[in-house]
Amino acid sequence: MADDQTAPASLLAPFHGEPPPAPAWFEAAIAHAPERSTFAVEGANIELLTWGEIGKPGLLFLHGNGAHADWWSFIAPFFAKDWRVAAISWSGMGGSDWRQAYSAELFADEIFAAVEAAGLEAGGVKPIVVGHSFGGFPTLYCAARHPERLRGAVMVDSSIQPPEKRWKGPPPRSGQGNRVYATREEALARFRLAPPQPCENLHVADYIASRSLKEVEGGWTWKFDPDLWYNFKMPDLGQLLPQIACPAALMWGERSNLMHAETLDYMVAQMPKDVLLLPLPDADHHVMIDQPLAFVAGLRGLLANWA
Repeated sequence: MADDQTAPASLLAPFHGEPPPAPAWFEAAIAHAPERSTFAVEGANIELLTWGEIGKPGLLFLHGNGAHADWWSFIAPFFAKDWRVAAISWSGMGGSDWRQAYSAELFADEIFAAVEAAGLEAGGVKPIVVGHSFGGFPTLYCAARHPERLRGAVMVDSSIQPPEKRWKGPPPRSGQGNRVYATREEALARFRLAPPQPCENLHVADYIASRSLKEVEGGWTWKFDPDLWYNFKMPDLGQLLPQIACPAALMWGERSNLMHAETLDYMVAQMPKDVLLLPLPDADHHVMIDQPLAFVAGLRGLLANWA
């Protein structure tokens, strides 16, 4: 999500705050509402969504930067018959508390605390973790540093660039925090996908955007901590790639502007040879928005392989 005056035309402004038309499968999925709760990790309350019966194999979904657990609320129900499914909002995002500082180890603690809080190991088997975009980075961290605690790890369009092209840190602080909009409709009209990409499934964009906002004094603003990236520590992700030591897979959108051939070649060369590779046709970076049913089918295939 981005709030940038130079961003492409608004996705949701034409709907004037009303939900766009949605297909039957989507309405049925979101009607399968999760149980909502919180659990504490190092002084922060973390938002937790759960589906399915405790005692079934555990599956944990992890969202990307600036997002929240409900990015998975139209995906998770497809797995709830056979899995105990959970999704969290990282600290500093969604309905979770903000922190003074963030780190890979803290996010790993949030992952394993979610496993316990959701009962993902109650059936006697280790959980599988699925992380999209930024969410794939703590997933990778756990697959390298805590592999004995995972049955499998899936990174979804999580781009790790070659060293010479790697991210050099956040831009200078604006010092303004998140913008406050006078009305919810105005805020929804500013919702963007970041990095910029087309979006055909506007019903999904609206569902996500609506749950990205909170009401504050003077109007509406975004839930995420705008200072997170200035207070964040993560080890060199490239060095973690060859250290993956549990069953793992990389999924990506074939049109993703974060997963160019050079990036894929670098990641595949660094990862163990048994990491499974699954490109999703006709998908950009936000694969669960672009091709939600194909994403479900692809992930089902991966999970069956590990079963």
